[in-house]
Amino acid sequence: MLGIGGLAMRRTFFGTIVALSSMAVETAVMIPLRSHVSIATMALILIVPVVVGVVAGGVVAGIISVGAGFLVYDFFFIPPYRTLWVGAPQNWVALGVYVAVMVPVSQVVASMNSAKAEARRQGREIRELFEISHLLVEDKSLDVLLSSVVTTLAEVFSADQVALILPEGEKLEVVASAGEPLSDTQLRCVLPTVGQLATLGTQTFERDGLLVVALTSAGRPVGLLVLSGMASVRYEREPLLLFANQIALAIERVQLREKALQARLADEVALLAKTLVTAVSHDLRAPLTSIKASSSTLVDTEFNLDPDTTRRLATLIDVQVDRLAELVQNLLDMSRIQAGVLRPRCSVASLEDLVTAVVDELAPRGYVLCMEIPDDLPPIDVDVMLISRVLVNLLENAIRHSPKSAPITVRAALTKQHLIEVTVTDKGPGVSRQRRHEIFELFARRSDDAGAGLGLTIAKTFLEAHGQRIWVDDAPGGGAKFCFTLPVAANLSEEPRLAAHSHY
Repeated sequence: MLGIGGLAMRRTFFGTIVALSSMAVETAVMIPLRSHVSIATMALILIVPVVVGVVAGGVVAGIISVGAGFLVYDFFFIPPYRTLWVGAPQNWVALGVYVAVMVPVSQVVASMNSAKAEARRQGREIRELFEISHLLVEDKSLDVLLSSVVTTLAEVFSADQVALILPEGEKLEVVASAGEPLSDTQLRCVLPTVGQLATLGTQTFERDGLLVVALTSAGRPVGLLVLSGMASVRYEREPLLLFANQIALAIERVQLREKALQARLADEVALLAKTLVTAVSHDLRAPLTSIKASSSTLVDTEFNLDPDTTRRLATLIDVQVDRLAELVQNLLDMSRIQAGVLRPRCSVASLEDLVTAVVDELAPRGYVLCMEIPDDLPPIDVDVMLISRVLVNLLENAIRHSPKSAPITVRAALTKQHLIEVTVTDKGPGVSRQRRHEIFELFARRSDDAGAGLGLTIAKTFLEAHGQRIWVDDAPGGGAKFCFTLPVAANLSEEPRLAAHSHY
């Protein structure tokens, strides 16, 4: 790649060629007309190639253009023509005025052109630095932020190499780079003692063609910014040094935010684990106690148990084991669905048959369970096992909070959105408006509730896996009315529709 001197020489050469070419064209056009144009007018016309040379090649090209214009002016447009001899004294005056005017003009034009180019460069630099500043205040992860920073800096400062070096434990490592990566030799130059945190300072220095800028925040070292040395020569360092402070603040802010998130996550995990242990141990303790007491009684030879008592103890053990198995299965299914491992296996089914099977299973507990399902209700397209679990959990929740004499009603109706809305209504204490969202969260329960606080969470998880929702309203006359939606199966012919009503 060309250095600064090579680029300047190429620009001067280009400007000189453009100026001489335009001067040759003007000369060819004006020679036939020179007898009709005054000598002073010809001098004004020859200003144009000088200005073109200055604009295209700078002040050196302008001076060369002035010299070439002097010779062309004398050789072709001052009598006697085609010689460098100057006859009349006024011709000497014309040549002197041409040189005296053109040299300052070329300098002024060069200064204006340079100022314009500098203004464009500064404007572009300010726009790009503003974009970087906007980037630094965005809420992005540290990896994304660092990658964007080095890429933008390489473009703004035209650096062949840009690298960010940050502490990783007790060592310094390149965490982001743009352009050609830093070689081991360059790293040794930047970090005399490779990888030691103590090498971070507050100074900016240039070494072996690399500009090294220390990133500090409130006097504390954050890292190092390394750019190819060409950038430090071409542009002023002040914008880069100012921006280095913004980079340091942004890096420290993101690092602190990630540490805060990690600490918050650790606290939430610890709280969740504590709540899980408390809730599950509470829910496990009762059935385990019953199982242990019943089994100990059965195996104790000192007790002379009659067949009826033995059967009741064995039944109690069987019921409590089923309760434990159901709790574990609910937890496993919920965690699998939330992790995306378990997906509903949907099939067309009759809602009436599904509700009937669940109600028949729970009715022997002594509660009055009523069904109000229209006969013309279309079939549903759901995972029967999961939706059955939803109904079981809602009905068990209603049973826990309702008096035995009060009926629990399951209703269903077709909505305008072509969904089936199912409601489970009880005559319990109801749910206050403040707790209507809270009760669906994990382990949410009343202080006097013997449950584990999992049933409603599991119901919500299973329904959301179907793309449906669940909510709670006040029941007419008091109590709670839990509502959820189910998808209607696609249009079926009459024969499959009849078969669906008998499927469960």
